[in-house]
Amino acid sequence: MSTSQQHNEATAYWTVAPGRGELRSEQLRVPGPEEALVRSLYSGISKGTELVVHQAAVPPCIAEKMRAPHQEGSFPSPVKFGYLSVGVVEQGPDDWMGQTVFCLHPHQDRYVVPVSALTRVPDGVPPRRAVLTGTVETAVNALWEAGPRLGDRVAVIGAGLVGGMVATLLRTFPLARLQLVDLDPERHDLADTLGVDFAHPDDALPDCDIVFHCSASEGGLERSLKLVGDEGDIIEMSWYADRKITIPLGEDFHARRLSIRASQVGAVARARRHRRTNADRLELAMSLLTDPVFDAFLTGASAFAELPGVVQDLAGGRLEALCHVIEYPATDDPLPEDHRTATTETAR
Repeated sequence: MSTSQQHNEATAYWTVAPGRGELRSEQLRVPGPEEALVRSLYSGISKGTELVVHQAAVPPCIAEKMRAPHQEGSFPSPVKFGYLSVGVVEQGPDDWMGQTVFCLHPHQDRYVVPVSALTRVPDGVPPRRAVLTGTVETAVNALWEAGPRLGDRVAVIGAGLVGGMVATLLRTFPLARLQLVDLDPERHDLADTLGVDFAHPDDALPDCDIVFHCSASEGGLERSLKLVGDEGDIIEMSWYADRKITIPLGEDFHARRLSIRASQVGAVARARRHRRTNADRLELAMSLLTDPVFDAFLTGASAFAELPGVVQDLAGGRLEALCHVIEYPATDDPLPEDHRTATTETAR
């Protein structure tokens, strides 16, 4: 076991009440023989899921299944949540020392985890871009679920972070047609950057073999039913949390033999479950990030000290982002006291 300067205190972001988050100090344990101390460089905010947690909207019946790998506390609060962290190993086994790594860890400046929880970031992937690994993994899993084939007609509804990732991976497939569909005309620029055709929902082409639904909206799911062809598949990637969704299954859903199948990254897709592990899936996702096109999803950055306020701005619609990056200080300077807590003005 090699060691660097000892660090026994860390700062982490916690959701402490509905609509309220703060930075809290905690003591770190000494790493064991197969553990590593990681100093964070960047973390990413997975806006959809993290705002559900921030707003205390995780349904109690699913709370245990929705736990993040290194979550502390329990839903609704207090809870330390997040899963897009990139850092450098400062202490651990010799072959891990100094390695840049990705971990499914909450927002925290230093942490101790088993080395089995780390994925090495290769030289061809900038550390900032590597925060997207967990989201690319989600898209990989969805493609394994759907199994697109040569000549398929595919639509992706919802040009946010997850939908954009799915479209990015699909753009290299030998498809007959691929459209990224969104109500927001400004998403046309993202589609152009990705090299994917863009369409408003009213103009999207029907008779799709597969529709990936990523908009987390009732209207988007209803439109998916219209765009998918007979006996086609809708891959539902949205998590509605505690919202009730109504869809028109009383029209031609039954007669057309349509399928709606959920895709959730917590388990490897059934089509690959016996031949791929979670670690295999993460390594594949990481390898795909050598493509600089993924930088289009990194739409802003803030210092770690500002994280409570950033979450409030995202929740209040004052900050638009696909993936907002949190930057961690390279020194042990204390965080300003006025940045340690923030509360949503209209908490749930």
